[in-house]
Amino acid sequence: MKASLIREMTREELEQKYRELREEHFNLRFQAASGQMEKPHLVRAVRRDIARVLTVIRERRSAEESTE
Repeated sequence: MKASLIREMTREELEQKYRELREEHFNLRFQAASGQMEKPHLVRAVRRDIARVLTVIRERRSAEESTE
């Protein structure tokens, strides 16, 4: 997922996407632990998407706090 797409999301959409990515990350880790993982590169991609979403959330919080 590209950062530009993430930046266009609303706060609620970002929070929902974060929850979805965390669930997907959990499922991928579970597959890896049980030896059923078909695409191991997805773990890294999902971790990076989580980081991107959290970065945008933190940037917005920081911007809100600095305007107050």
